[in-house]
Amino acid sequence: MAGHIQDRWYKTEPGPDGKPRRVKTDRYGTGMRYRARYVGPDGTEKSKSFPDKQKRLAEQWLTATDADMSRGQYVDPRAARITFRQFAEKWVATHTTEVNSREAAERRLRLHAYPYIGTRPLVSFQPGHIRTWLGELEAAVPAASHRRIVFGTVSAAFSAAVDDGLITKNPCKAKSVQTPKPDRTRVIPWTVEQVFAVRAALPEHLRAVVDVAGGCGLRQGEVFGLSTDELDVDGGWLAVNQQLKRIRGKFVYALPKGGKVRDVPLPPSVAAVLKAHSETHPPVKVTLPWRTPDGPAVTKSLVFTGSTGDHVRVSHFNDHMWKPALAAAGIIPKPGEGERYAAAPEHGMHALRHFYASVLLDAGENIRALSQYLGHADPGFTLRTYTHLMPSSEGRTRMAVDSLYLSHVRLHTTTRGIGPT
Repeated sequence: MAGHIQDRWYKTEPGPDGKPRRVKTDRYGTGMRYRARYVGPDGTEKSKSFPDKQKRLAEQWLTATDADMSRGQYVDPRAARITFRQFAEKWVATHTTEVNSREAAERRLRLHAYPYIGTRPLVSFQPGHIRTWLGELEAAVPAASHRRIVFGTVSAAFSAAVDDGLITKNPCKAKSVQTPKPDRTRVIPWTVEQVFAVRAALPEHLRAVVDVAGGCGLRQGEVFGLSTDELDVDGGWLAVNQQLKRIRGKFVYALPKGGKVRDVPLPPSVAAVLKAHSETHPPVKVTLPWRTPDGPAVTKSLVFTGSTGDHVRVSHFNDHMWKPALAAAGIIPKPGEGERYAAAPEHGMHALRHFYASVLLDAGENIRALSQYLGHADPGFTLRTYTHLMPSSEGRTRMAVDSLYLSHVRLHTTTRGIGPT
């Protein structure tokens, strides 16, 4: 049995004859009599008190604790006092080095987890609590893709609690808990006419962003963070080394999404557009912090700038330039007087990346190369996203089967002595 049991009502001390004897302590008859004590896996002493006449119960508790430690199922008693919110707040502050990722995780927990499960102690969670929470989450968050991200964040917090020895199992991973399924919506790329209609409706000094995004597959932040030192016009390459990000209301330079710098082909037509753009709107040196608002200052000669000669303010661009251009191109409806433009998440600048992918696939480019140009960490993600855009796959299937059948028919007729007519 691990540890020992202390009787706080009696103590042992030498008697008049020098022999040890038990005598009552000052605590005799008051409070809990027995205190079961042991040393936990972290090297600190733990204890639990039991009333008079329950020494056997204290012994059983110590034995069970020892068995849990031997099986690797020990849970620190302090977990009984730690709520999900208390643990998750500490975890989210340290679980990633990316400031934006950390803030996004904190926001998801604050809005969609803490109001429902934040006050429940970690050790009390059962799969049923997670199922109930998912039902409430479905009513509050219609988009399955968003629910899936929120669920993943909560599950990651529980996994961290398991690693820290505060709980033995992650309730989100129980068989009875169904992970929200991802949306099955297919990407529908814009037509060439739509791309150039939006381009024509943008302010003249920012029309070339369409060519960079649609012709090189850059994300919006990568387009607005594009600097002259990333352009190799003679070699026909564009290096994607940074993006423009907004963190806690302040703009910074940072690595591209996932930290994946990459080189993408720079088509001569896009290079010509950029050359003409730079002659009319020369690059501007803009100094911003690197990675975090308090990071070291970095100066870049930005290809695209706002009307004030500084970097582009993304939210202003989206609301006052991009959406009006979408409406002018007939992609979204024009708002009525005093109304705002309708939300159109599928028609943000990301739509130009989808257009880029569709153009490359239509030209026969392979998925691995496309994944590299888009900056995806997993070519499988690229395949799952764009497989329906791969042209002539069904045609190749028909041709392959037809070829097999026709070969069989020719062979069969030849062996029967019936020559071709």
